[in-house]
Amino acid sequence: MEVPIKEATNMSLKQMLVNEFFDTLLPPEKPAHNPTPEKKLPLDKCQRQERKDFSYYMQLIDQDKQELVGPLADISSGGFKLDSQNPIPPNMYYRFRLDLTSEVADKPSMVFVARSRWCQVDPLDPLCYNVGFQLINIAPGDLEIFNRIIEKYGTKKEELRFIDLRRSNKW
Repeated sequence: MEVPIKEATNMSLKQMLVNEFFDTLLPPEKPAHNPTPEKKLPLDKCQRQERKDFSYYMQLIDQDKQELVGPLADISSGGFKLDSQNPIPPNMYYRFRLDLTSEVADKPSMVFVARSRWCQVDPLDPLCYNVGFQLINIAPGDLEIFNRIIEKYGTKKEELRFIDLRRSNKW
């Protein structure tokens, strides 16, 4: 299905206006202050929010277009990764709807705003994209539900274990 040039221009103009609107609402990101500039500290796991694999199938829907964007694959209190059939460029704002279960909330769904941060081809499925999102605007009550979802359905990522095949008796 081809989109006429005029309509495609209007769509990109609308997205640009939405991005500018959210950029004005958000405080500017402050660079990290490092008191000793010659000593750069590596970004430690302790400094980042713990990410968990998502074991329950929950789909995120673009609230404005009423289209499926993809299922959650990875989650933390500051954002999430989802699997998408289409690439999503960085710095795009989405109003997502997440349908909820009675195990985590007493309402059927919640809506929140997230910004895409990165997108890459899935290493196992070249027709699928992994997209990272940062939570931008979520109601305090919905944030409690989001954290409940992390606790209930998120599983800790397993450390990769390397096996030295030269010393293995299984080969």
